[in-house]
Amino acid sequence: MNEISSIGTPGEDLIEPVIVPVEAYVSKHYARAEQDRLWRKVWLQAARLEDIPHVGDFVTYDILEDSVIIMRTGPDELSAYHNVCPHRGRRLIDTPAGQRNARGNRKSIICGFHGWTFDRQGQCTFANHADDWQGKLTAQRTALGKVSVDSWGGWAWINLDPDCGPLTEYLGVVPDMLDPFGLQNMRYRWRKWIIFDCNWKVAMEAFSETYHVQTTHPEFNAFGEFRGWARKHGLHTNIGYEAPKNMDENQAKLRIGSGEDPRLSTAEMQLFTWENANTNTTMTLVAAAQRLKDELPEGTPAPQVLQHWLATARADDEKRGVFWPLVEPAHTAKSGTAWQIFPNFQIGHAVNNMLCYSARPYGADPDKCIFEAAVYELFPEAETPATEWEYTSAEQWPPVLQQDFTNMQAVQQGMKNVGFRGTQPNPYMERAVASLHYNLSRYMGTGAPKPLD
Repeated sequence: MNEISSIGTPGEDLIEPVIVPVEAYVSKHYARAEQDRLWRKVWLQAARLEDIPHVGDFVTYDILEDSVIIMRTGPDELSAYHNVCPHRGRRLIDTPAGQRNARGNRKSIICGFHGWTFDRQGQCTFANHADDWQGKLTAQRTALGKVSVDSWGGWAWINLDPDCGPLTEYLGVVPDMLDPFGLQNMRYRWRKWIIFDCNWKVAMEAFSETYHVQTTHPEFNAFGEFRGWARKHGLHTNIGYEAPKNMDENQAKLRIGSGEDPRLSTAEMQLFTWENANTNTTMTLVAAAQRLKDELPEGTPAPQVLQHWLATARADDEKRGVFWPLVEPAHTAKSGTAWQIFPNFQIGHAVNNMLCYSARPYGADPDKCIFEAAVYELFPEAETPATEWEYTSAEQWPPVLQQDFTNMQAVQQGMKNVGFRGTQPNPYMERAVASLHYNLSRYMGTGAPKPLD
């Protein structure tokens, strides 16, 4: 692959129109090169901390040929190890057939090939006939390979690069923007995964802009115009909605409908979202929205409708032991609806729920990916639902997401058309797409967006 040239590349702010070459989506050579140039160099969201609450709990995370064991090795300590025995290279913990990953609790890890055994600190505690190695089996030679691991937002993050910088440095402005929302306090409502027929970038890009809402999800047009913006923050981006005057907070996820009567359009939009997307809202918000027509007089200005809706929903949740964080409206507006964490994780945040997407390559096939979605919510501790990653066929996902799936598959096929000249993302609404490829090109050495003539 060619190294990036500074000639003809766009400015880092990406406010001008660009065209993105197609190789990142369809090239087998590019897909194979991603393992060394990208996935082994970046911080990856690998697990949710509530999945490993007790000492000895572990989960595995696979990215192409690499597999990592993330384990809680102390009450406040995480460790991560390469999921491979240093003896003969057997994978130490196998993923059960049909499962997304392995999960459990162990005092020690035993290799199924020759029985080499490792404690929670990754040290080899048993190697059969160790004397045969004539004293050369040192603790260093027999220990599991360590992987950098850290936590933020309620997730465990890993980096396969032994020389990587700290996670906080990698995340940049993201913690400052999202920490007020208390993401670490939310728990799964549902989580699904699928092996899908598109490149992982196509999957992530399907959800990183609102430009598609009017056409792909026409049912939402009855509730207002969903014109959105996208902003670049180094490696990462965030998106949000434009808002009417004096309603800056309506740029965020918890927004009201903008029909003639915002009381009614908000109730309709919330109910439709719950029934057809099962994301971006909660039953508390839906119920509070249904009462707006009874609690507020006709003609109530939209800003007052928004304030009343959120205030009553907050009070309803507090009665059942759920307490939303207090976030200033100006910060809510600035944070938008979702953050795209480079390269493959999206956090759609709010004060009481969030929707997260991620996508990874499936093998080295540029036409397939592992796509995942999870909805989180604030629950009373005793009411937190028990969930597992559920493999779900495309036709069984919520209807709104099925609409996105139709695009994802068709885009992957269309990009291989000899007549396709490259992606031309909207420089205002789809800047996250251009940003992804701008930053990918810094790792991959090719595929940088180019200014449109």
